[in-house]
Amino acid sequence: MNLIERCQKITLSDCQTTESSFSLGERFLNTGFLEHVQGVKHYQFALENRKTYLYIWDFCSSDDLLAAMCPPEENFSFCCHFEDGQLTQPHTQDFVELAYVVKGELHQKILGKDVFFQEGDFCLIDRNCEHQDYLAKNDSLILFLCFKNDVLHEVMNENITTNTIIAFLQAALMEQKELKQYIHFKPSDNVKEEMEECFSLLVKELYESKTGGPLIVKGLIMRIFRLLSTRYEFYLSKQQKRDMNSAIFEEICRYIENNSKTVTIQELSKIFHFQEDYFNRLIKKRTGSTYCEMLQDIRLYKAEKLLLHSDMTISEIAEEVGYKNKGYFYKLFELKHGITPAEYRKQL
Repeated sequence: MNLIERCQKITLSDCQTTESSFSLGERFLNTGFLEHVQGVKHYQFALENRKTYLYIWDFCSSDDLLAAMCPPEENFSFCCHFEDGQLTQPHTQDFVELAYVVKGELHQKILGKDVFFQEGDFCLIDRNCEHQDYLAKNDSLILFLCFKNDVLHEVMNENITTNTIIAFLQAALMEQKELKQYIHFKPSDNVKEEMEECFSLLVKELYESKTGGPLIVKGLIMRIFRLLSTRYEFYLSKQQKRDMNSAIFEEICRYIENNSKTVTIQELSKIFHFQEDYFNRLIKKRTGSTYCEMLQDIRLYKAEKLLLHSDMTISEIAEEVGYKNKGYFYKLFELKHGITPAEYRKQL
């Protein structure tokens, strides 16, 4: 059974028509497009005890939208009548979403701009990125794969993807509301069969929810992100890159500042999931200093404060800011100020 057949088997089972009283429908489809619904909606994760779930939108079988959710909160599929070209409610969400155009096309309005995704394309969209979906009477099948934070950590921990995608996921985990981002992926070679095989197995495991399924799902998600990283072309605008790098830089600086006594570049690599040379490049570009120079400046600044506003001895201050070698601390301090720490303290 191929991916399209598997999805349609699910969407065509136990179909029921939407009613305003059917509360699961609006949340499930993100289709708060009814005229009485105003403003931007924020959708929460549908199944609190799950790390991953998937929506199926099937425009292939009729003039209606047939849809289903995997794993199912209850056994049903959903039939929704709509006007051609109708827009869903503007919405954000508390999860990262990966949309996959299995067949046909997907037309979305993202941050007020119309974006078209063709068959085989993906869209990775952040939680705070406002968007809408156009409902079109065409022969299309769209999958929306939704992740909790735990899944994003797992993807980054496996080191299977590129720095650009890691930066996107890292920024998403920061939950900065002012950062709005998405990535458009286009297949660069004959990857369709391999990707559809992954998604067919993923749909099966999510829908059946059998013992051991979460481990299989995790492995398939890793494989999907590896394919996206190696066999798809993707693009971020210069403004998106600037915004994303600024958010990550601020978070890295905050972490170094709060942990300056003991922080190492190896620790940063483990926490933020980047290669070690990435931090030097980013910090050098932003400040003109290397990572070591930046850390040294932070430690010496804290030492200056303690010299002027505490009764700690100079040896205690050196150790408190991260220098176990008192002689090395003296050397760095004199290079910066031209006087010893004791002479600096006497200036008060």
